[in-house]
Amino acid sequence: MPSTRDIRRRIKSVKGTAQITKAMQMVASSKMRKAQQAALQGRPFAALARELMDHAVLGAPDFTHPLLEVREGGRTALIVVGTDKGLCGALNANLFREVGRYDPARTVFLAVGKKAAQFLARTRRNLVAEFTYADTPTYGQSQAIATAAAELFLKGEVNQVEVLYTRFINTLSQKPDVHRLLPMVDPAERAAARTGARPEYLFEPSAAEVIGTLLTYELTFQVGQLLLEARASEHSARMVAMKNATENAQQLIKDLTLEYNKMRQANITKELLEIATAQMALG
Repeated sequence: MPSTRDIRRRIKSVKGTAQITKAMQMVASSKMRKAQQAALQGRPFAALARELMDHAVLGAPDFTHPLLEVREGGRTALIVVGTDKGLCGALNANLFREVGRYDPARTVFLAVGKKAAQFLARTRRNLVAEFTYADTPTYGQSQAIATAAAELFLKGEVNQVEVLYTRFINTLSQKPDVHRLLPMVDPAERAAARTGARPEYLFEPSAAEVIGTLLTYELTFQVGQLLLEARASEHSARMVAMKNATENAQQLIKDLTLEYNKMRQANITKELLEIATAQMALG
């Protein structure tokens, strides 16, 4: 049975832990708001980029591009977007569980984030590239990932490129999701699915050249938006995890304090009984 000294030491230790988790919660909360805002603001831009591609394709119905080439079978490249740090609840565990759905013999992996790279290396999967990205992903970081994926696809080493990331839903909910990056969804299919009046555009030098350039930019924009979604999910999950840890520590402190007070009261009662007994014995 622990003594009162042991309980005091444990209370002091838990209080220190609670201070740390509280500080981490505040830092994550600050970063979370910025990341959520960036992810939500990026969605209309990504939608507008896709809409622009839809309109552009109407001016070049016979347009073809290697990034749109659909090839059956073959290997798949999976870009796994994890985190650089832990302490974000089950975010990475839920994400890495989805990796098990892919056949290691028919899949090559690109890791984004240190945790993803460590997991892929630990599970002895075919890791061909590793990337990091900042709290606010830059265009250059997105472009490096998109370029590496495009090179694998254009060289014929893989026939599909997919991105496994955590989609941001809200502060309390983040869901692992898979986005097909290559072959890019044919803009002609998207344009044919749209109905209603469309504005007319005049392209110089030609619609085909404009679309060919826009495809590479749209590929980078897609990767950038997925990184924003993953970062918003990470900070949200970490804030919630640290908040729960702080609350658990505070509850544990209350329980330990109650136990300490009970033990202290019992010791006082015992000492009083011993004094009374001794006094009675002395007459």
